[in-house]
Amino acid sequence: MSELRLERLDAYRWKVPMHGGMRVPGIIYASEKMLREMGKDESLRQVANVAHLPGIVRCSLAMPDMHWGYGFPIGGVAAFDPAEGVISPGGVGYDINCGCRLLATGLAAEEIKPRLHDLISALYRDIPSGVGSTGSIRLRIQEEKKVLREGAAWAVRNGYGSAEDLEATEDGGRMEGADPDKVSDRALERGRDQLGTLGSGNHFLEIEKVEEIFDGDTAQALGLWKGQAAVMIHSGSRGLGHQVCDDFIAKMVRLDQKMGLNLPDRQLACAYISSREGEDYYAAMCCAANYAWANRQMLMHWTRECFEKTLRKSPRELGMKLIYDVCHNIAKFEKIPLGEEGREKDLCVHRKGATRAFPPGHPALPERFRRTGQPVLIPGDMGTGSYVLAGTSKALAETFGSTCHGAGRLMSRAQAVKSSRGRQIRKEMEERGVLVMSTGKATLQEEIPEAYKDIDEVVNIVHGAGISKKVARLRPLACLKG
Repeated sequence: MSELRLERLDAYRWKVPMHGGMRVPGIIYASEKMLREMGKDESLRQVANVAHLPGIVRCSLAMPDMHWGYGFPIGGVAAFDPAEGVISPGGVGYDINCGCRLLATGLAAEEIKPRLHDLISALYRDIPSGVGSTGSIRLRIQEEKKVLREGAAWAVRNGYGSAEDLEATEDGGRMEGADPDKVSDRALERGRDQLGTLGSGNHFLEIEKVEEIFDGDTAQALGLWKGQAAVMIHSGSRGLGHQVCDDFIAKMVRLDQKMGLNLPDRQLACAYISSREGEDYYAAMCCAANYAWANRQMLMHWTRECFEKTLRKSPRELGMKLIYDVCHNIAKFEKIPLGEEGREKDLCVHRKGATRAFPPGHPALPERFRRTGQPVLIPGDMGTGSYVLAGTSKALAETFGSTCHGAGRLMSRAQAVKSSRGRQIRKEMEERGVLVMSTGKATLQEEIPEAYKDIDEVVNIVHGAGISKKVARLRPLACLKG
């Protein structure tokens, strides 16, 4: 990596001063140790590159889980003025609305431990996972377009869950502005038989135990208690979202060349928000986001059914409810306070591998979260644990209402496979007290715990910086990997 001069702002933040064509500085949330690790790839350079984009507001941000990505770093956040700024597929990512949802049961983890193997086996049997996996749903073209318009509400309307689930989903599980006519035939084809599938890579379905409570009042308000059995689901928009990203990157690369935009990296391909190309991408991105919410809603419904059948519990006895669903890879138009007076301005906020973290009282939150602030779900690696955080007013003031999204990779997938060659990863996980099932050996090699940063350190940084606060820590008991 080319050397960048960094200035330390405080215990948690570092500044990349403006230089060259940068329009704003970069701000990185990290410890010294993490910064050294970040220096091993091009992610620091990418923070500076993003700062070159037209219409960027205040700063180019990176969270402590930052690592190299396409164009923008994963863990990158940037906001753009709708009148003068751009929208960039690389600032959203290929897996549009890759996100997490957390389900809590009314049971203690100790109650389900004797049936843990049966539970993970049932989930492995009933929930399609893996590269190119297809589900039991075969959508006709007009029905698929309804999914793209309606999101999670389509799933609920078709018997997969209840209206109560929508209230506990970011944006109610649907982004307005979706236009299926802006989605290519190839993207529609890829999404037609993948609805209700987990996918591959770092996607997972994990049975967890609430191990530690940091904020008793907030945890109680959310419905979390120490020793409780819970489930976290991590999945996204599958092949449809990937194709939407691919299609518009190709269009915008040609557009940028035609317009003569002097970008430091062609992977930052973009279009002005107010242009036809920018509007078309946003409409297609909303479709992919809605598909992802419908996908996670269906995965949750089948998870509930698996638990009820395996444990022989009625829905009331099981008491499994959705705590919250957050998205990680998205661009949204949001009102953000700017300047000393804190006047609100509409901005297009890109969060790539970052999570929205709105504070208590924010009007975008449902009534049930007005007192607690938005729940923030931070998954770790399959051998360590996950966190529930809550949004803060400081996040809205400093990071456009954003925080980290996970542990963040230390190793590439190829490096992880090389590092784990000859090891029995499934056995290693069992020795750590975690049952693991996957559709292939390579997935477990790619997802070894040491391929990720220390989730505790990542969370301690955002908590210490005040851009989200710790509520609870969960420990994995069993994990289904794609």
